[in-house]
Amino acid sequence: MIQTKVIIVGGGPAGAACAWSLKQNNVDCLILDQHKFPRLKPCAGWITPEVLQDLDLNISDYSYGLTTFTSLHISIHGLKFRLPTRQYAIRRYEFDDWLLHRTGAPVQVHEVKTITQVRNGYDVDGEFFSKYLVGAGGTHCPVYRTFFKTASPRAKESLIFAQEEEFPYVYTDKHCRLWFLENNLPGYAWYVPKVNGYVNVGLGAKAEQLKANGATLKNHWNHLVEKLDKLGLVRDHAFKPKGYSYYLRRNYLEVRRDNAFVVGDAAGLATLDMGEGIGPAIKSGLLAAQAIIHDADYSVASIPKYSLRSLLRLGSALPSARERGTGRPTMRQRG
Repeated sequence: MIQTKVIIVGGGPAGAACAWSLKQNNVDCLILDQHKFPRLKPCAGWITPEVLQDLDLNISDYSYGLTTFTSLHISIHGLKFRLPTRQYAIRRYEFDDWLLHRTGAPVQVHEVKTITQVRNGYDVDGEFFSKYLVGAGGTHCPVYRTFFKTASPRAKESLIFAQEEEFPYVYTDKHCRLWFLENNLPGYAWYVPKVNGYVNVGLGAKAEQLKANGATLKNHWNHLVEKLDKLGLVRDHAFKPKGYSYYLRRNYLEVRRDNAFVVGDAAGLATLDMGEGIGPAIKSGLLAAQAIIHDADYSVASIPKYSLRSLLRLGSALPSARERGTGRPTMRQRG
């Protein structure tokens, strides 16, 4: 049996952030993930400058490159405007693998099936043992399923259905475009051009409201494809979208039971307005790590519930030294 102080189930951004912080503080940990990285991950790949600060990351250190957006082109019920901001887009296929390797933590390809809490820790499938356990396995995380599902059930009104595709495409429009509430969609659709000739298009909607409207994601997907063609954004592409689900933030969250933690989508931390998941996932992973390192309480109360406040605050901001890749941030920038 392999023994370590912390087992992290899931090697995505939440799990990688947790492992990175633990290793920075010389805490032994092991990451278990059912997939071998790099792996395909449906996601618009939106990250904020705060993500770079949280990860102590200079853009110049990231070898794959990212797309920088100085504005977002937004349409709400057909009302169009441009929102000045500073945001980035990455390909999860590259970003997640890069983050995972950056941790320096050992990783094993293993699908977790059974977790048992024993006297001094947690037994995982009779093969692994740890004092602490961090569930970073996304919506269907086995740590959430084993220790949190009954005591902290997810609210059905917070369930989001999403459908998207990322593919190589010679695009001419370099703007990030968002369409809210169009065609009675209880959510929004997006077009995100990325580095190295890739485009991500997709949509997400509240599942309960979508059902109440008597519509399906397929209906709205077809509408999006027609719009992309009409606007000349994507033409003559044989779409093969993939669907997935996740949960928005809710008022009551139980994120720790004894020495078991849940982070990221396993905890259900996506922002209420934009469904942003990467930023909250990384923050929660770091917070869980600090709770383990310092034997302290773990809470996600400090993680913002909304994305738009950050967008507006950063709207007129100039790029920091960290974003330019020219040096470390000042204490004020770090705060």
